[in-house]
Amino acid sequence: MVGFGDFQPLCTNTPSYPWCNLFYRQLQRDSPSTLRNLSIPAVAAPVGINPVCGIPRVGHDGSLSNIANIAACGVSIFFVAFLIFVCNRRKAAVGRIELRTFLILYLFTLPLQLITTGAFLEQGTTALVAVTAVHVGAIVALFWALLANAIVATQVVEDGTLASLVPFYIFTAITLGIGIYISLDIGLGVTTTIGGASNPPEALKSIALFVLTSIWPAFCAVAYLLIMSYIVLHVLNETRPMWYYILAAALFVLSQLAWFLLSRVICKGSNSKVDGSFVATILETAAVGVLYLAWRSITEESWDDDYYPS
Repeated sequence: MVGFGDFQPLCTNTPSYPWCNLFYRQLQRDSPSTLRNLSIPAVAAPVGINPVCGIPRVGHDGSLSNIANIAACGVSIFFVAFLIFVCNRRKAAVGRIELRTFLILYLFTLPLQLITTGAFLEQGTTALVAVTAVHVGAIVALFWALLANAIVATQVVEDGTLASLVPFYIFTAITLGIGIYISLDIGLGVTTTIGGASNPPEALKSIALFVLTSIWPAFCAVAYLLIMSYIVLHVLNETRPMWYYILAAALFVLSQLAWFLLSRVICKGSNSKVDGSFVATILETAAVGVLYLAWRSITEESWDDDYYPS
C-alpha cells in the first residue's frame, strides 16, 4: 500500500523523475539489495529506482542521453533569457523586479534539469546528488517567487521598494536553502530523521521532500491563480487578461500530465531513446511565456511623460 510521501510509484513508473537521484544514493548506502533490474549496474543505470522504462546513461546500450529534453531545455534557456530582457525594459510595470527574479529562477532550473534528467552523471555519485539538491531548492524558491508575484500585484506594499524586495529575497534564500538541505540529507544521510532509509527501504518515503516538490508547488500555483483572478476580475474589472492566466494554468497542468502519464508511453514506444520529459519542459516553458504575456497585459510599459514635465 502506497503511503503519503512514498516516491516508489513515481521513481518506478515515471522515467527521468529527477528526485529519484537522491533515493538511489540512499539505497546504495542503506539497502543496496533493493536496487535491481535497470538500476544496476550504477554506471549504466537510468534516472529512477528499478524503473519499468528508462534512458540508459550516455555511452551505454547505444544511449545518447536524454537528448530530446536536453534540446528542449536548451531552446527554453534562450527563450527565457529573451523574456528576462524584454521584462527588464518595462521600467514602469508593477512587479517588474519580482517577475524578473521569477524568470531568472526558472532560467536557473533549466540547466539543472538538463543535468538531473539528462542521464549524464553516474547514479549514486556525490556530484549528481549535489546538483539534484540544488535543483530541488531552486524549484522550491521558484514557486515561492511565483506566489510572491501575486502578493506584490495586490500592492499591499509598493513593488520595487525595500519593503517589498527585502522580504522577497529573504524568503527566496530561505526556501532555496531548505530545499537544498533536506535533499542533501536524503542523499548523503547526514541525519537519520530526514535522511534515514524508509521502512521498508523500497518505499522511498520522504514526507518532507514530497511536500517541497509536490504539495508546495501545487499550493503556490493555485494561490497565485486565485489571487490574480481576484485582481484581474474584481480590481481591474478586466476579462481578457484572465484568459492568459487560464491558458498558463492549463499548460502547466498538461506539462505535469505529460511527465507523469505520457512519459512512460513515449519511453516504451521509442525503445528507451526518449521520454515525455521534453514535452513537459516545452509545456512548462510555454506556461511561463504566457504568464509573462498576462503580466504584460495588465501593466504599463513606461511612465506617462505628462506626469513628469521637464
